[in-house]
Amino acid sequence: MASYKDLRKMKKLLVLDGPMGTELERRGYDISDNLWSARLLAEDPDAIEQIHRDYLEAGADIVTCASYQATIPGFLKAGYTESEAGCLIRKSMEIAEHARKTWWNKRKTALAGRPWPLIAGDIGPYGAYLANGSEYTGNYHLSRDGYISFHLRRMEILKEAGADLFAVETCPKLEEAVVCAELLEDLGADYWISFTFRSENEISDGTPASEVAEALKDYPHLQCVGVNCVSPDLVDGILKNFRKISDLPLAAYPNSGEIYDRATGQWKSAPNRGSFSEMAKAWYADGAVMIGGCCRTRPADIREIAAWSRTL
Repeated sequence: MASYKDLRKMKKLLVLDGPMGTELERRGYDISDNLWSARLLAEDPDAIEQIHRDYLEAGADIVTCASYQATIPGFLKAGYTESEAGCLIRKSMEIAEHARKTWWNKRKTALAGRPWPLIAGDIGPYGAYLANGSEYTGNYHLSRDGYISFHLRRMEILKEAGADLFAVETCPKLEEAVVCAELLEDLGADYWISFTFRSENEISDGTPASEVAEALKDYPHLQCVGVNCVSPDLVDGILKNFRKISDLPLAAYPNSGEIYDRATGQWKSAPNRGSFSEMAKAWYADGAVMIGGCCRTRPADIREIAAWSRTL
């Protein structure tokens, strides 16, 4: 069994998985309510497990469990009890672990040299719970105790259930990221933090990247800082700017480039900018050590990145 640090020693580039929510949607599942993909933890866990297996088969070194929108408050609001909410959060890790075990046992004879994949506990921001798009604006605020109350129990459950590390992702606010970092340090867990950005120099709430780099420079368990769930057009500039101000390893997993129209609830075609895997090569050149996909990318995109990564 490898740790994150072991994995980094084995490979120059770690391949992340792609999205859960939009891939479920693409396969015909209704994820339109506030629980989003977390609803299927109760209603159709096999659908989630199949997507995990598809990303593993594509070549992902790290898969994230389906806990991004799985929070105690979110499940309570949807009518579940607190006990049921905790069980469903745990179930997100159990599904991912079962997918990894069954996939590995089926494929191990053809996996010469491929490392044991890791599973990250997925920690979405408070803005994701609000389900109003504020993970892309940072238009909310909690006290430090409020953030602790929202995030800590989910982290504890996922760690107890076997998370190899944590992904604090789609984070629009530095204040929230810092509290999450402190909680995971106290839990002794490795993790990465990935932000949404409104420009190449500012995360979504307007905080300059330089302040982000300064605030996160001294956390021993922080393995990587990154950008996710933004247009791929922003990524090159974000990585280059961050590389100038920080020595932290970098991660990139943006959206496909398609545009979501909130008025219609539909995705519009992406501009012609080349394949996702070709863009990934530029992000690697910019210093990214972990690359994957976010909304509307697919297992096929992860497969292309993984195939290329084996040539490094």
